[in-house]
Amino acid sequence: MPISEFRKKKLLYVFNVFFDVNQSGTIDKKDFELAIEKVCKLRGWGPGTDQYKKTFDSMIQIWVSVDEWSSMWDDFAKDPNNPLEWQQQYMKFMFDLEDASNDGSIDSDEFTSVCSSYGLNASECKEAFQKISGGNKTVTFDQFQGLWKQFFTSENPSDPGNFIFGKTKF
Repeated sequence: MPISEFRKKKLLYVFNVFFDVNQSGTIDKKDFELAIEKVCKLRGWGPGTDQYKKTFDSMIQIWVSVDEWSSMWDDFAKDPNNPLEWQQQYMKFMFDLEDASNDGSIDSDEFTSVCSSYGLNASECKEAFQKISGGNKTVTFDQFQGLWKQFFTSENPSDPGNFIFGKTKF
């Protein structure tokens, strides 16, 4: 069964906004360099630091075309309890990136800061956070894991997991 249009839009959104920085349809070395620089600058991690290296090591595993990206996440949707190692690392990386205070949870300001650094409107990011948090002040890693799984598997546009990357409409 092919990927639904709704899930395909979500997958392409993440691919295009967070990885394919130069919009070439593939994630190439320059995309990685630009994405890594953006993330590290946002968090104040300079070249040569442990966090810079960890970011590079996490992101280098995601060097694929649009079709490969969609196929990998479709496989995940068929068996979300058995993710690939890099998918687990990517989820943890995104949580850690958003948890700027390093307190084990993400608040609205942390979430908005990261998502808006990728060109999203800050008010849309705040609205997305309210949806993923269910109106609470924070989202814990355990909650984030469930939301992550929902983003990559859900066909229901109103499921809160669909908003973990800051966008409220697909």
